[in-house]
Amino acid sequence: MKVDRKDLLLYAVTDRSWLGDKTLAGQVEEAIKGGASFVQFREKHLEGEDFLKEAKAVQAVCRAHGVPFVVNDNVSAAKELDADGVHVGQSDMEAGNVRSLLGPDKIIGVSAHSVEEALLAEARGADYLGVGAAFATGSKNDASVLPHETIAAICRAVKIPVIAIGGITAENVKELKGSGICGVAVISTLFAAKDVEASAEEMKKQTEKMLGTEA
Repeated sequence: MKVDRKDLLLYAVTDRSWLGDKTLAGQVEEAIKGGASFVQFREKHLEGEDFLKEAKAVQAVCRAHGVPFVVNDNVSAAKELDADGVHVGQSDMEAGNVRSLLGPDKIIGVSAHSVEEALLAEARGADYLGVGAAFATGSKNDASVLPHETIAAICRAVKIPVIAIGGITAENVKELKGSGICGVAVISTLFAAKDVEASAEEMKKQTEKMLGTEA
């Protein structure tokens, strides 16, 4: 399964922080119904069987809706789950090593923060790049904000699709217009919302508007 640029329009990254009385799989389904087109399972506080059980529930929802499902960082879990792929950071594992473990048909996303990192990830077989932080974010305390000119420079430098991540909302996404990205990755904008589906709808609408692809 290779990644399609259209699938990266609204990339949802899971976070159980705001579940309340909902399930994570239920929240993900709401997000997909609202327009989320790609899902990354990112649960830093789950381990072992708890991680796999939650991941399987989310994966089942994604499969039912035909939405790509990738696992953050955990290559062995991605392999065990037969996930559509994995997203790794610069320090997790080189894209080439991940490819040798997962095989040629899996999606590999890599985080990049500079043109150099982006070019290296592309050369080693990444299918897409996640670039940021685009704005200040509370989801990753160690993420420094990348100038939007750097995001644009990365998009110009590589041939593979690029999505922006970090602090992106329906209000500020318009500031990324003309950068060359093909979509945005969001966490709290979706999963901290009282109405996840409505938030996804609005985020998709504003992202399409920024890209100039709205109907």
